[in-house]
Amino acid sequence: MNKAALFQQIQKKQSFLCVGLDTDLSKIPAHLLVLDDPIFEFNKQIIDATADLAVAYKPNIAFYEALGAKGWESLKKTLDYIPQEIFTIADAKRGDIGNTSGLYAKAFFEQMDFDSITVAPYMGIDSVKPFLAFEDKWVILLALTSNEGSTDFQLTESKSGKPLFQEVLEKSQFWGNTDNMMYVVGATRGEKIAEVRAIVPDHFFLVPGVGAQGGSLEEVAKYGMNASCGLLVNSSRGIIYASKGQDFANAAREEAKKLQQEMKELLAQYCH
Repeated sequence: MNKAALFQQIQKKQSFLCVGLDTDLSKIPAHLLVLDDPIFEFNKQIIDATADLAVAYKPNIAFYEALGAKGWESLKKTLDYIPQEIFTIADAKRGDIGNTSGLYAKAFFEQMDFDSITVAPYMGIDSVKPFLAFEDKWVILLALTSNEGSTDFQLTESKSGKPLFQEVLEKSQFWGNTDNMMYVVGATRGEKIAEVRAIVPDHFFLVPGVGAQGGSLEEVAKYGMNASCGLLVNSSRGIIYASKGQDFANAAREEAKKLQQEMKELLAQYCH
């Protein structure tokens, strides 16, 4: 899926919503736990309830690999169940020396057939290029995250006097293009999104932190939206754990619908 096809989905659904499938056995409704594969059943019902509102799904790989072989099986079944036209993100945060990254790329792009994967860029170009070698696949580079420790390195000055995250943005543009590279930009950083957008005006951003983490969707759109929207805004806990009861899928849909309606208004306001 290239940039134009992704924007087409955004226009069709009037949404730039990414639903995070951070599925935790300790948090899903108890009535599912008697099933053979409660993780997949939970994901299946969330997907059924939100597929017309979401343009992307983002399983956080840690929630699956922590369960061993059974978790990987649930992940593969989930990925196969997601409708073909919906963008899929392996939130795996890989990044290693070249030959190892090449094997990670094969795992997620060939064995699992994800559309994209999150990658840490701090080992440099040779750790990222193997992912970019796959046609019609995307790398989503960690640029400016919203976690507490992000200031330890990302905002420190490099030799040039610029914050390190700016150096990452500027240099990485020579590695990929707007059809195969996105950037992770945390929603809780507000005006910092504008700084990132000034450096990479045409790339898509994957924006976590809206909802449970307190980020403002209005601010994200104001500072980050471009002519092709340029945003995938993720919500995980706020949608998938909206209820712990039998109605969990309906409750998830209601929360997703609220975000989609707000996104529809923001697209009309900022996406020209």
